[in-house]
Amino acid sequence: MKELTLQLYSARHTELNAALGIIAKAGYKSVEAYKDNFKQPDEFKSALSQHGLTMVSAHIGIDELDTNLPFNIDMVSGLGASHMVCPYLLPESRPADSQGWIALADKLNAINDKLASNGFTFAWHNHDFEFQTLTDGGIPMQLLLDNATQMHWEIDIGWIVRAGLNPLEWIQRYSDRISAFHLKDVAPDGELADEDGWADVGMGTINWNGMFADIKKSPAKYLIVEHDNPADLKRFAENSFESIQGWGW
Repeated sequence: MKELTLQLYSARHTELNAALGIIAKAGYKSVEAYKDNFKQPDEFKSALSQHGLTMVSAHIGIDELDTNLPFNIDMVSGLGASHMVCPYLLPESRPADSQGWIALADKLNAINDKLASNGFTFAWHNHDFEFQTLTDGGIPMQLLLDNATQMHWEIDIGWIVRAGLNPLEWIQRYSDRISAFHLKDVAPDGELADEDGWADVGMGTINWNGMFADIKKSPAKYLIVEHDNPADLKRFAENSFESIQGWGW
């Protein structure tokens, strides 16, 4: 049974305690946290408990993973999670060729080994740039998964669609590597510009029906709803929860 949770980056424009209340009332039992949530971890843990929520996954930046891993292992485990995700690479940090991405995969393999020895699952979270073909023909996401062979993948469906590709093909190819699905929906062209063209899950253009069977049979533990810039957190949280519950997940 996969756990339905919500990425707190979606709630960054709402005061944290209020946001957790909205999320809990919408029906969620857990969240995935990101860097701003870790500024005061004890207060964060208390707020989660107050609203009957748990943290099941954490986004930790590449620099923190590379230079401050023991601290982050203690912090994340102290908050109750054992799923850690590298969420993003700034443009200036992105390799320019296949060898550069393979070198990054080697670094991620080393991080994965350390996390696995401490009982963690480690995953990479994609955006669209990992699917842009390099000048030498390589595809960054494929290079990472094929070379960091023990690392898992937190697959963001919305960003794959934004990249112009079919997410189902990637789900089927790497199903056994996926530890979490980011369920993010795309608005019709020209709509919801004030929300960066994203939609509440189930209310956009993505064909979720076409992916149900493969998502269900994957070994992933988490279905994580996300919207990069919702104008109304309550609307987004409730609509997305209702859509997914209606699909029988």
